[in-house]
Amino acid sequence: MTKARIAALYGVATSYSPAPGRTVPASDAAVTAALAALGVDVAADPAEPPERLLPPTVVVWADGSVPRWVADLPAGAELRLRPEGGDRFDPWDPGTATPLGAHRLRVAVPDGRAAEAHLIAAPAKAPTPPPRTHGLLVQLYSLLSTRSWGMGDLADLADLASWSARTHGTGFLQVNPLHAAVPAGPEGGTDPTDPSPYRPSSRRFPDPVHLRIEDIPEYAYVPQHATEAARLRDAVLAKGELIDRDAVWALKRTALEAVHQVPLTPGRRASYCDFLAAQGTALEDHATYCALAEVHGPDRHTWPAALQDPRSAATDRARLELMDRVDFHSRLAWLTEGQLAAAQRAAREAGMEIGLVHDLAVGVHPGGADAWAQRDIFAQGISVGAPPDAFNARGQDWGLPPWRPDRLAETGYAPFRDLLRNLMRHAGALRIDHVMGLFRLWWIPEGEPPTEGCYVHYDAEAMLAVLLLEASRSGTYVIGEDLGTVEPGVRGTLHARGVLGTSVLWFERDWEGDGRPVPAEAWRTDCVATATTHDLPSTAARLSGDDVRLRERLGLSTASGAEAAAEVAEWLSVFARMGLLAPGTHDEEEAVRAVHRFLLSTPARMIGLWLPDLVGDRRPQNLPGTWAEYPNWRLPVADATGRPVTLEELAASPRAHALLGVFAQARAGAELPLTGPPDARPV
Repeated sequence: MTKARIAALYGVATSYSPAPGRTVPASDAAVTAALAALGVDVAADPAEPPERLLPPTVVVWADGSVPRWVADLPAGAELRLRPEGGDRFDPWDPGTATPLGAHRLRVAVPDGRAAEAHLIAAPAKAPTPPPRTHGLLVQLYSLLSTRSWGMGDLADLADLASWSARTHGTGFLQVNPLHAAVPAGPEGGTDPTDPSPYRPSSRRFPDPVHLRIEDIPEYAYVPQHATEAARLRDAVLAKGELIDRDAVWALKRTALEAVHQVPLTPGRRASYCDFLAAQGTALEDHATYCALAEVHGPDRHTWPAALQDPRSAATDRARLELMDRVDFHSRLAWLTEGQLAAAQRAAREAGMEIGLVHDLAVGVHPGGADAWAQRDIFAQGISVGAPPDAFNARGQDWGLPPWRPDRLAETGYAPFRDLLRNLMRHAGALRIDHVMGLFRLWWIPEGEPPTEGCYVHYDAEAMLAVLLLEASRSGTYVIGEDLGTVEPGVRGTLHARGVLGTSVLWFERDWEGDGRPVPAEAWRTDCVATATTHDLPSTAARLSGDDVRLRERLGLSTASGAEAAAEVAEWLSVFARMGLLAPGTHDEEEAVRAVHRFLLSTPARMIGLWLPDLVGDRRPQNLPGTWAEYPNWRLPVADATGRPVTLEELAASPRAHALLGVFAQARAGAELPLTGPPDARPV
């Protein structure tokens, strides 16, 4: 077989189209490396694989349509189905309604051939969100209250939800990924934790650094840590220091070690045992990784060879020797799960129609818990990223190992199903970062630059079927982050399946036409409309030009200040023509409100308000392309002068109330005074 034929069989693309009418060949070495990661040695000249009756996983949609794979079966094929949770195969007619679930299918044909496959029976569309709602977009670590231990926590999240819903009618809170981070390493080590929430150790379990320690019942019976907690909090709020995640975790871990020594009451012990049973091997693996990382360091690649395999005899022995530490980390997962549930409960009880919107990162750290526990599912020696485009000529390497599409199919997408089920348990909606990854990912061989990669395709139908199945089971809405270069047909497919998109004001231009701003009425309905994201400047920074000046200062700017100012001026003129902003207005706060009045004039189902915009913060939370040059993921919410703002101050801020009042006006359909409560003080 030719390499092109082999690549086509395994979903490896030998070229890609960065723009309409332009095709770029993929690196030959990248194609070879991608195939090798999929277990195919091109140099061995593999033979054409035998034709299969069925692929490892097939899909049937609950819309009555007969799947194509059924039509492709030989005449006289007999089908038998074992439903999820069932113990026998019964005759199955694909033309009749099939219960939703992850089933097993058997097929036998007259010539004696037989096959078995996973069958995902999924609803045709994801649950439909309310016709109109607005909410806040928050990076939890940045939201400190006067009770936080140096960074925002789950109690702060619950309090923000309750305040914003009861006072301003917000319907959701979208939060950054709360996945478990890669630990800092053995005590006494110097390597800090990667602060990015988008490169976690595990996406399967939340990070206990977000715990509100005082809300743990057993904490009442151990020595308190109020003085140390106040020192960490004041360092950020009063002294202008960066959020020190490692210092926060060190203090919380000390408190949690003491909590772990307090016996659970019978009822709480029963609840903990239920959690252990429900999570099973996945939690045991995660906790074992955490325990081993305390001894051998956080990068599993540096561990003794015998411990590289989570199923080895050496790992079993180590797990027994470290059983107390395994139980400690299992307990933390249970405690964090409980506080996540409490935050969602608080949001819904306050009247939020959706509540928490959790964020699913694209992947995990190559040396972390998931990459260790699920090593057979991940492609070895490969990282995912993005090819060169108009915004980044060098491409991007995100340092995340991809799942192998063949292994996912062989398991019936069990890793993806389990991941979604855990994330959706306490979510009103789920945002999927880089949702295009359900269709294809840019694979980069280890040691090569991002330009030397290639696309590897996934079975998008199966990935979407699993997503919609789990969303329907939990009643969770689904949002896809579909910004940037998107393969033709992807947005249409996602829309047809009820997955909302993401629209950011500054990107909404007629790129295939005159390049002018897209009129409000022409925006799509099924999306979350926002003014910015965690990777972009705040609205005040964009309007003032502070974002350009920051990038110029760091040597990152690709656009001139004049170009950026012209873009802003064009949008402001749009707002003025629509009557959303008085012509010639130079009031920054009023311009920020006009931005959000415009978003409200679009048909978007969900409108997201970046929390720092409430108080005029000018600093981005993350500046792509930087590492040591900028304190990514370590800044507290601050006012226009850079002074940190607590949750309590934000809730009393006239500027915050005025901006949120824009949404109240829209709901009421009349002009309302843009003032804060009587006790509000300036922020």
